[in-house]
Amino acid sequence: MRYKEIVGLARGSADNLRAWELARADEIERQLVDAQAAVAAARDREEKAQERAKRWWKMALHNVSRLSFVEALDDPEPVTTARPQYLDRYLEEVKPSYQELVQAVLGLGWRAKR
Repeated sequence: MRYKEIVGLARGSADNLRAWELARADEIERQLVDAQAAVAAARDREEKAQERAKRWWKMALHNVSRLSFVEALDDPEPVTTARPQYLDRYLEEVKPSYQELVQAVLGLGWRAKR
């Protein structure tokens, strides 16, 4: 009787462990799918931010090209130390800076000398 009781407990423990492992595997798979979705969303957001930055850079180059005494350099390199959680803040700083550049270019142009 005692032997059957011990075997039953061992079998029950094995079944419980198997059920826990299957549940944990399902949970890990769900977390993996969520993480892959988050990575895809972050990659998409990064690509959009890069496109936006390139457009601003091209517009700035176009404005600066009007000045004969300013030589445009190569495209800027990405800043690897930038914090991704501040991306919106960084992007918000671009438009006012661009507008300041436009005003400076307009002020330095030969037409402004009149």
